[in-house]
Amino acid sequence: MEELVRQAQRSPRSLAGPQLDELGTLYQAVTADLALAQRDFPNQQVTLYLNQLVGRAHTLIYRGEPLRWRQLKAFYRTQFPQLYRDLLPYTLAAFVLFLLPALVAGMAVAVNPDTIYVIEGPGIAGLVEEVERGELWTDIAPGVRSAASSLIMTNNIQVMFLTFAGGLTGGLLTLWVMASNGMHLGAIFGLLSVHGLAHGLAEFVVAHGVIELSVIFLAGGCGLYIGDGLIRPRLLSRKDALIQRTRTGVQLILGCVPLLVIAGLIEGFLSPSAAPWWIKATTGLVTGVLLYAYWLGAGRQAPAATVERNAP
Repeated sequence: MEELVRQAQRSPRSLAGPQLDELGTLYQAVTADLALAQRDFPNQQVTLYLNQLVGRAHTLIYRGEPLRWRQLKAFYRTQFPQLYRDLLPYTLAAFVLFLLPALVAGMAVAVNPDTIYVIEGPGIAGLVEEVERGELWTDIAPGVRSAASSLIMTNNIQVMFLTFAGGLTGGLLTLWVMASNGMHLGAIFGLLSVHGLAHGLAEFVVAHGVIELSVIFLAGGCGLYIGDGLIRPRLLSRKDALIQRTRTGVQLILGCVPLLVIAGLIEGFLSPSAAPWWIKATTGLVTGVLLYAYWLGAGRQAPAATVERNAP
């Protein structure tokens, strides 16, 4: 047994099937010997030797994955989607706060293009001139797409954290970030629709937009969840409600970082490419279906994640 343990420690994959069977048989025999030695010869050298040998073998036979890796797998397999479903009412509220201003701003600019200056300010003049010339700003040169992808990922993560941190203001900053971003996107689409360019922006956005906007809505939901806890702590003190809800929100936000990395890669490389529109649309559809199938379906058989519920 000592020889098998030594061989396995040198190269864990070096043991063949028969050797593994032998190791298991010898392990059972040696543990039985150790039990007898501990009973009859507790202070003898042989007992110490057997105890050390069993300990070395036990580590090899029952070695599992590293703890952090197991925790990470468990988080993404069960806890992350469970927490998403628990905060779904807040996420839907954030979506409405984004959608309604977007629709209003889009229709207002489509009816009167000068309204965009009211929404965006005079600094939008340069972009308006480009649109009036029939130009879009969404083209990214192939040589700089890698750098652009990195910049896009960083910006998306910053927006996500800002939206989330808005919960510390009782949700007011979160509300403003969602509404202002909705107005901005709606106004741009309204302007482009006047000049027949809306399809170009839609083609650019469709591949990465489902993941990107879904994460932003979730971050907004986390901000509203924290803000609601400050306003309505129920049986908790405001400090305890803030700590509890912030802990939940941080887990969700950190869980979304890989999603924004994926969205940034798509936005930096596929979205500005010359790929046909249907490839971009299919990418957006497939990534969206996979994301929501995961969020809404995964982890339902496991014990539910603990979240202090206080629906809006």
